[in-house]
Amino acid sequence: MNLGLLYFSATGNTEKISRVIKNRLEEFGCTVDMIDITPLSSRKGGFDCTSYDALILGAPVHSWRIPRVVREWLPNLSGDGKKCAIFLTYGGFQINPAHYTTSQLLQKQGFSVVSSAEFLAFHTFNIGGWKAMEGRPDESDIAVAREYAEIIYARFSGEDPCLVGELEKTSHPEELLDKIEGFRFRILTQVPTRQGADCCMCRECEEFCPTGAIDAMTGETDPSRCIACLGCVLRCPEGVLMINDMTPSWKFKLKGEHITEEEMNGKKSRIYL
Repeated sequence: MNLGLLYFSATGNTEKISRVIKNRLEEFGCTVDMIDITPLSSRKGGFDCTSYDALILGAPVHSWRIPRVVREWLPNLSGDGKKCAIFLTYGGFQINPAHYTTSQLLQKQGFSVVSSAEFLAFHTFNIGGWKAMEGRPDESDIAVAREYAEIIYARFSGEDPCLVGELEKTSHPEELLDKIEGFRFRILTQVPTRQGADCCMCRECEEFCPTGAIDAMTGETDPSRCIACLGCVLRCPEGVLMINDMTPSWKFKLKGEHITEEEMNGKKSRIYL
């Protein structure tokens, strides 16, 4: 089988799981093309699915859903009845209804969704001082990813003819979900900035930014376009891009979610069939 694996990965978590799935599928004789849809330039125009027998979509969860830029780009795909598998990475807090809403978007484009999975990964806001899922994905998550690849192969090949079962829905209207998506900027109050510091002008931040929000020349980010993925901060080779200290909000987040660090760390990656 010739498979396309589309992934959005600002901090490397989703890419790491993507490579595990790709490698395992190749052990079954599949050809797997990894297509990085993180940079803005990668999502210019459409994407031709015709050369692939089936697709896999991997993305992080941003405030209960996959990133807006991915949601807005998916209508460029045409499934024409092809099978598709989903996997999501998240930092340990609320993940649903991301499985359901993502599957609905893909089904709307003509894909037959066969499965979904979720993988624990360090939270983006750890870059600012949180301590959510440090060290994840770890070996336990990698093992689940390998198992998931085996399930994907069985369902794509027809060995297992099933499609994904019922996923957790939401009664929340889109307007409320959009509002929840904006809450992250109550924690990230300073979008990435160089604050006037010099840098080597490698321009990696600008070239990688999923929304084209950051200007490498000025070192400033347009807050109206930033999605708080913090990929630019993580990738900056000189470490000159700065955000606000999020450490004080960590305890409040745990309290608000009614969970302890120990309970967080006990969570496991899982597969939805």
